[in-house]
Amino acid sequence: MSRLKRRSFLLSALASTSVLALPKATLAHATSPFSFEGLKTRAREMASTAYRARAKVPQDWLDLSYDEYRNRWFKVEKALWADSNRSYNVDFFLPGLYFPHAIQINEVVDGMAAPVPFDLSLFKRGDIAPELSTEGHLGYSGFRLRTEHPGAPVKQKLEKTEFCVFQGASYFRAIADWSAYGLSARGLALKTGDVEGEEFPEFIEFWLEAPAEGQKNMIVHALMDSPSVTGAYRFDITPGENCVMEITAALFAREELTHVGIAPLTSMFLYDETNRARFDDFRPAVHDSEGLLIKNGNGEVLWRPLANPVHLQVSSFVDNGPQGFGLMQRARKLSNYADLEANYHLRPSLWVEPKDNWGKGSVTLVEIPADKEIYDNIVAYWRPHTPYTAGDEIDLNYRLTWGHEPDMGLALVKNTASGAKIFGDPGRIFTIDYEAHPLLEGDPDDFDVFVSSPHIELSEGVLQRNPETGGLRLAFSFDPGSRDHVELRAQLRKDGAPASEVWLYRWSA
Repeated sequence: MSRLKRRSFLLSALASTSVLALPKATLAHATSPFSFEGLKTRAREMASTAYRARAKVPQDWLDLSYDEYRNRWFKVEKALWADSNRSYNVDFFLPGLYFPHAIQINEVVDGMAAPVPFDLSLFKRGDIAPELSTEGHLGYSGFRLRTEHPGAPVKQKLEKTEFCVFQGASYFRAIADWSAYGLSARGLALKTGDVEGEEFPEFIEFWLEAPAEGQKNMIVHALMDSPSVTGAYRFDITPGENCVMEITAALFAREELTHVGIAPLTSMFLYDETNRARFDDFRPAVHDSEGLLIKNGNGEVLWRPLANPVHLQVSSFVDNGPQGFGLMQRARKLSNYADLEANYHLRPSLWVEPKDNWGKGSVTLVEIPADKEIYDNIVAYWRPHTPYTAGDEIDLNYRLTWGHEPDMGLALVKNTASGAKIFGDPGRIFTIDYEAHPLLEGDPDDFDVFVSSPHIELSEGVLQRNPETGGLRLAFSFDPGSRDHVELRAQLRKDGAPASEVWLYRWSA
């Protein structure tokens, strides 16, 4: 315990002093034992004391324009472990602009941790980058992991390429070998969508375990702090065809936590065929993710296409012991988006898989109105049914898989479209296209069609074979009348068993 207190004192002193003002030799010798259990102890002790907001970086760093901030970039040849045979390299990011607080990064070798000093000379400076203060609460704002990718082209096979970034609050994101960056994850979400405003816990310090030569995985530890909660996190990260993160975390409540988001995901959905008419854009669709996939505690598979509503929209899918949830990107053709720069067809899906029983609660989806693709307007997370009280300790174990969508063994919804009825009675028509799948082979009349709504009466569903896709198309209609929203549900079954996932949708006027 005394070692931990001495170490806490040392690192708090470093955090409150300009690291640039400290000799590198001093930092290099400021080593101390490190373990995840010790990190949990530190987080527990922090939760027993009042929260103290961290100081911001100097004002001239905060006043940087977007172009000025981007005009300094890291020299990859100076990366952590670049001059070694270790299997990973680490690049660093500067603070300033959107990142007002610096973090402390530590290197862990053989169980001993040493702070990585802040060094502005590790960054190239472009023509428009201004001179900046070199004293104050400076440090890095985040880091990027790079490693060799066996699936890369031959000329890049032995190069270390990036696949994971930690930067800003408790945000992080990753890609598979074949994908481009898209949605993000967070360590924790608090009060998302609440009227009084959201609280953003922050990873304030990291410990990077130095990997051995040829080591396939990378271990990252993080300390979280926030007015309401502290936490210790361990990430076991393995890149590849899917990037897999095994996450172990311990949370310590400073205050009552009435609205907690476990394993939160953040993405962007601007439009697709369901709301295309609202946007004057040459592209047929713009989104990082197109739907929320859930496998609930009963083994039922739910698919909820995302929406960009006119007003804030929150949906709760009540469950007990969820088997998994995530935000998926299913449209994988370039022509689905016709965007040669954003490459939305290469954005990864992200699947959350609890490794413990998370009990009662709900998968919560928050959809925020957005008029531009620069805004992340989609949040999905697990919300426990029972609030945590001050002093509670919460252990979490779950897996994040970035890349391909998990195979549920059912026919998937490939497209949802909607429009006004042109002939006959007023109302709207919905069409649901299912992929070609062995479960959907045979005559359409062999399937039982279930369409329902708790709000209005729907027409009988019409099921047809789509000659272009080889799958089935389900069509139905309804008249919303004066209602401003309608909840919809559909599924195909055969011989009493599910043949497709359950399609859920909220139509809004």
